[in-house]
This record gives sequence, structure tokens and C-alpha cells, in this order.
Amino acid sequence: MTELTARQQRFVEEYLVDTVGAHAAIRAGYSPRGAKKRAWLLLQKPAIAAAIETAKAERSERTKIDADWLLTRLAAEAEADLGDLYDENGDFKPIREWPSIWRQGLVTDVEITALFEGTGKERTQVGHVKKVKFAERLRRLELIGKHIRINAFKEIVEHKGLTALAERLERAQKRNDGEAQ
Repeated sequence: MTELTARQQRFVEEYLVDTVGAHAAIRAGYSPRGAKKRAWLLLQKPAIAAAIETAKAERSERTKIDADWLLTRLAAEAEADLGDLYDENGDFKPIREWPSIWRQGLVTDVEITALFEGTGKERTQVGHVKKVKFAERLRRLELIGKHIRINAFKEIVEHKGLTALAERLERAQKRNDGEAQ
């Protein structure tokens, strides 16, 4: 296998950050002016492609994150029960009592505002308003669907081409000619 230059090795490392070739090329020290083309050329080199795949496999082994982990996580997030966040009175449980799946990404924001009545020394707290923003769970289903290639979320694009358009224009022209007589 061909040995990579220091800059090529740096490109491989930077490519793993966000898998955007042009950005990786720039961060690796290549000129921003031709970064997109340079990245494309670098990715065509078998030694660089192999180095990227090896680095991805090593990272997956190191982190224990692979396709199985990802699908398991996405499935757990898609199936998480919103009812687990509430107590028997219909109030939110304290966050520390929420199942970890909710605390680790399904809830994106929690805002708690105290409500008061009165003014000055007569001012007393009468309650709270709790607002919770949830992550888009449909997105998890899309990701699962794309991964297992069920095409459930594949957009359908139909293209009839110029021939059909030409035929329609010809028919319209004949109608117009007939009406003009």
C-alpha cells in the first residue's frame, strides 16, 4: 500500500471530522481556492480511501458505535413513551427521574418560569409554567428507514421529458388552428 504524505494523512483525519471533503482539504492545509476539486481528487486515490475506511473502522471499534448501536438507539428514541415524563397527577416529574433516553437527546430544551401574584411585599409565587421542547421523532424514523433501505421516505420524481411536452404543444396548436378557421 502507498504511504501517505503528512498532508494527505491530515486530510484523512480532517475528513473524519465532518466528511465534507472541501472543508477537510482546507483544514489539512490545501488552498481554499481549489479545495473542492482537490478533495475529490484525494478521495479518488485508493490509498486515501483505504486510510479513511481503516480510520472509520478503528473509530467505531474504539467508541463501540456502529450501525447496530445507531439503529438500536434510533429505535429506542422512536419508541420512547412520553408518559414516562409525567407523574400520577399529570405534572412533569423532576428531570432527574426522567428515563435517560429523554435526557440524552429527545428533550432539546426545558424552560421553567415562576408565576407571581401581587406586588412588593404582597408578591407571592403561585406556580410555574413548564415548557419542554422535544426533538423531532419522525426524523428518527426517517433515518431508520434510510438505513435499512425500505424506501419508505424516498421522494418520487417523475420526468416525462421534452417529447411529451412537444406532443402537448402540437395538439394545442392544432386546436388553435381549428378554432381560428
